Amino acid sequence: MDLFIVLVICLSCLILFSLWNGSYAKGKLPPGPTPLPIVGNILQLNTKNISKSLSMLAKAYGPVFTAYFGRKPTVVLHGYKAVKEALIDRGEEFSGRGSLPVFEELRIVFSNGKIWKHTRRFSLMVLRNMGMGKKTIEDRIQEEISYLVETLKKTNASPCDPTSLLSCVPCNVICSVIFHTRFDYNDLKFQTLIKYFHENLMIVSSPWMQLYNAFPFLHYIPGCHKKLFKNVACQKEFILEKVKQHQELLDINNPQDFIDYFLIKMEKAVSQNSPISPFPTLMRHLFYLTLILIPAWPAKVQQEIDRVIGRQRSPCMQDRSRMPYTDAVVHEIQRYIDLVPTSLLHAVTEDIQFREYFIPKGTNILIHLSSVLHDDKEFPNPEQFDPGHFLDESGHFKKSDYFMPFSAGKRVCVGESLARMELFLILTSILQNFTLKPLVDPKDIDTTPIVNGLGSVPPFYELCFIPACSAAWLLSNPPIS
Repeated sequence: MDLFIVLVICLSCLILFSLWNGSYAKGKLPPGPTPLPIVGNILQLNTKNISKSLSMLAKAYGPVFTAYFGRKPTVVLHGYKAVKEALIDRGEEFSGRGSLPVFEELRIVFSNGKIWKHTRRFSLMVLRNMGMGKKTIEDRIQEEISYLVETLKKTNASPCDPTSLLSCVPCNVICSVIFHTRFDYNDLKFQTLIKYFHENLMIVSSPWMQLYNAFPFLHYIPGCHKKLFKNVACQKEFILEKVKQHQELLDINNPQDFIDYFLIKMEKAVSQNSPISPFPTLMRHLFYLTLILIPAWPAKVQQEIDRVIGRQRSPCMQDRSRMPYTDAVVHEIQRYIDLVPTSLLHAVTEDIQFREYFIPKGTNILIHLSSVLHDDKEFPNPEQFDPGHFLDESGHFKKSDYFMPFSAGKRVCVGESLARMELFLILTSILQNFTLKPLVDPKDIDTTPIVNGLGSVPPFYELCFIPACSAAWLLSNPPIS
C-alpha cells in the first residue's frame, strides 16, 4: 500500500510537471530556466542576493528572460538597452504597476491607468506649488541640516552610529511637506516612526519576504511578516491621526501642506496612498552616505568646499555647478551603493510584442537596475567607488544615460529631485563642518549588505564626527586610507 501511494504521488508530480512545462513551452514569453511545479524557479535563486542571481541568469538566457517566483511568470529586463527600450522608448506600454502579495496584504494599492495618471499629475503639481525643486524647499532642507550639524557637534567627536540622526533630516523635510510639522530629534513618536521604516526595509528585503511573495500561504505561519504588518498598522494610525487633525483645522483658502491640498481636491484619497512612502529611500541614501565617507576622497571635496563656499555660509544648490568633483561624488554614491537593486514591479498595460517575444497584458516586469548602474562598459571597474565615472578628462562633470538609481520613464520616483537636493546639501554641509574618522582601518570595514532584496541594506557602523579644520590641514594630515 505504501509503495502504491508513493507511485501515485510520483506519477501526479510527473503529470503536473508535464502540464506545466508544456504550457510554458507553448507560450511566447522570453526564455528562462525551466520552472518546477508550484515553486517555479525560487530554488534556483539566491534569496539573500536576488540581484546576483538575476545577473547569472542573464548570462545564460540573455537580457530579456522569464523567471517564475512561485507560479507566476515575471519578465526580467537586464542591462541598459533592454531597460531603456521598455521604460523610455515604450514607456506607456510598461507604465503599469505590478503587485506583490505583501503589498496586497498591506492593502497598498498601486493604481494604474487614468487613476494613476491623474493622481501622479496632481501630486507633482502640489509638490511644485509647495516649492519642490525650488528655493522654498531648499531653505527648509538647509534649516533642517543646521539642526543636524548642531546635534553632531554635541557628540564631541565620540563614536556614534549616525543612522538615526541622518534619517531625521529627510524625515523632517518630508513631514514639513506632508504634515506642515517639524519634530524634535528626541521626540518619541518621531524616533518610533523612523525605527519602523528601518525595520520595514530590512523585512521586505529579507529572504523570508522573497519566499512570502512567492508562496502567499506563508502568511498563516509565524514569520517576520507579522512584524511588518504590525509596524505598518502603527504607521497608518499615525497618518490617520494627522489627517483627522487637518480635517478639523482645514482652511480651503489657505492650504498649508500636502494633506490640505488632497483633502480639498481629492477628499479622502490621501488615506488610500501612504504619503510618506519616500522615507525609506531617502533614509537609505543617507544611511549609506556616511559609510562611503571613509576613503581619502573627502579631502578633495573639502578643498572644493573651501574654494567655492568657504566656511562662513551654508552650501546651496547654486554651488553645485561650480563643484564638479562633489557633484560626481554624489552621483557615484548613488551608483555604487545600489540602494534599490530592482525597481518595484512594473506591468505591461496591454498585450505587446517586445523584441521577438509576446508578453500578455498584466505580466509582471522586473527591472534589474543594478545591471545598468554596474555596466562595465559605461563604468569601468563598476565594483569600485570612483567619482571619475562622472568626470571627463578635463575634470568637468559628465552626465550618463546609465545613471538611473530612481528608475526611469513614467514611473520614475516622484521624490527624485528632493532626494538629489538633500544628498548634495547634506554631503557638503557635513564635510564643511566635520572630518569623519572610522574606528577601524577602512580596509577592514565590510560594506557587504546585510540583505539584498527589494532594498540593499548596509551593515551597522560607528564613526567619529570631528570638527573640520581647513583643507590645507587635511592635506598635511590625511585621514586613514
